[in-house]
Amino acid sequence: MFYIYILYSKKDKKLYTGFADDLRKRIIKHQKGFVKSTKDRRPLILIHYEAFINESDAKQREIFLKSGYGKREITLLLQNYFQTNYWNK
Repeated sequence: MFYIYILYSKKDKKLYTGFADDLRKRIIKHQKGFVKSTKDRRPLILIHYEAFINESDAKQREIFLKSGYGKREITLLLQNYFQTNYWNK
């Protein structure tokens, strides 16, 4: 399986979208600070992920979610979380 995932940074209140073929191992790397792009943005919370059988489908979805339209889609998809101030718990 291949995964795209979205992390929320409790430090800077921003989202990070990534790709992995082993989601659990990748999240652990983020949490331990082994990923350059997020090591200074910890603590991080996994707020969303999607699984794909095909690697190219997952990578296309990641590219889309990093675009302006994709960011809007995520905001709509997770609007209840954003509205309930879930991140500050």
